[in-house]
Amino acid sequence: MPSKPYVLAIDQGSTNTKAVLVSVDGELQGVSSASVASSYPQPGWVEHDAEELWRSVCSTVEQTLATVREPDIRAIGITNQRESVVAWERETGEPVGPVVSWQCRRTADRCDRLRAGPDAEVVRRKTGLPIDATFSATKMAWLLEHVPAGLRRARAGELCLGTVDAWLLWKLSGGSVFATDAGNASRTQLFDLASGAWDSELLDLFGVPRAALPEVRSTSGIFGETVGGGSMPGGVPIAAVVADSHAALFGHLAADPRAVKATYGTGSSLMGAVSGAPKEVRSLATTVAWARPEATFALEGNITSSGAAIEWMVKLLGVENAEALLVLAGGELRGEEVVFVPAFNGLGAPYWDSSARGLFAGITQGTGREHLARSALEAVAFQIADVFDAFTEAGGGTRLLTDGGASRSDVLMQFQADVLGVPVVRNNSQHLSALGAAFMAGLEVGMWPSIDALHALPSSMDEFEPRWSAQRRSDARQHWRAGVETAIHHGRRGRESAA
Repeated sequence: MPSKPYVLAIDQGSTNTKAVLVSVDGELQGVSSASVASSYPQPGWVEHDAEELWRSVCSTVEQTLATVREPDIRAIGITNQRESVVAWERETGEPVGPVVSWQCRRTADRCDRLRAGPDAEVVRRKTGLPIDATFSATKMAWLLEHVPAGLRRARAGELCLGTVDAWLLWKLSGGSVFATDAGNASRTQLFDLASGAWDSELLDLFGVPRAALPEVRSTSGIFGETVGGGSMPGGVPIAAVVADSHAALFGHLAADPRAVKATYGTGSSLMGAVSGAPKEVRSLATTVAWARPEATFALEGNITSSGAAIEWMVKLLGVENAEALLVLAGGELRGEEVVFVPAFNGLGAPYWDSSARGLFAGITQGTGREHLARSALEAVAFQIADVFDAFTEAGGGTRLLTDGGASRSDVLMQFQADVLGVPVVRNNSQHLSALGAAFMAGLEVGMWPSIDALHALPSSMDEFEPRWSAQRRSDARQHWRAGVETAIHHGRRGRESAA
């Protein structure tokens, strides 16, 4: 009996890589995962190994394909951690430095100088992004400065500079495809939203040669074919490349600008589609959600430490995992006791303050481990609420669609609804980014005829309604914001003292 058709989705993230087979009826088959190591050579620096990322892709694909006998794979969809940068030799395909992670703050000082100069508004106007070390451009410049003759070789086209999707495309295609999609490109600060292309003024500003950058393509389309090797089949079309947060938004099938999606990962991303042309909201970033081939734009707020805050607290308190932390926290989150602001590397949206430093507030002699556990979970929800407010001010924000690891907690999702005052709708798929990439690739090769066909697939969701009074919500939010203001003030004073 022939196998049903599948799309193979590869989801390469900051802490793990997944491979998933998605069938024509929407079922997920053979999900496998491999952890990805990070290194921290200096405070605030975060790196990966490019070859390890590729090996994790190969191992998860092998495990996943082994679950189905002779699977009929119609296409591959790739989804990836954004903004992280890889540099490699064009001739040999060998990496020439570390993968500089999106979390890395090694270029924060450079970004501070750029923000203080006359070009900050040019960058914001063209890219939709505030100047920040999260984004790729300054990371690319740093890599070129730390590779022997890096800038000269990049100008000569001897080096390739790309985000993780470009690296995986290169490897899957045996070096025959050097490309990225418009959504990933829009996160580099080198891409002009209006023209939909790399921008000469931005390239000169950041010192990144065009010759070293990948071709920008639509998010869905035939990028190339796999060369095969090991368990990886050859000749399979790579039909979609989409950044992880964007893929999750597509996985929600959420094109309604009134709905905001929140992905709870190492960091968190809130994103909402925008009707028509890009829209500027100062506390949010504007980005390309996807191009199919016409661009759909989105507003987004990025939080640096959400799941990372939970993992840090797990280690601090010596509990086994996040589930054990939830048990320690107790059955209800209150938002009225200890405030924990996890500004390990500054604060992202809506504050965009790289000088902020983490803190605890409200600690007394009666503070116990359970209060600290609770404060880490509450910090995730409060940060989400701060960014959600910006969407509300922009005319959206009537409900929150959630996905990602921490969203599995009913306690956290109920608290999220309580502090927001709007319904929270959780998609119960644990692999929504992979599902979004699979949907895009499958649409491209005709496995599904339309978006309507995707809406008809079975899905599982839970809804959480707010229970708090307006006064209680206001009190809890003010308590949190006082902690944030202190974290920002403390960080700025520390920077001034150091100077």
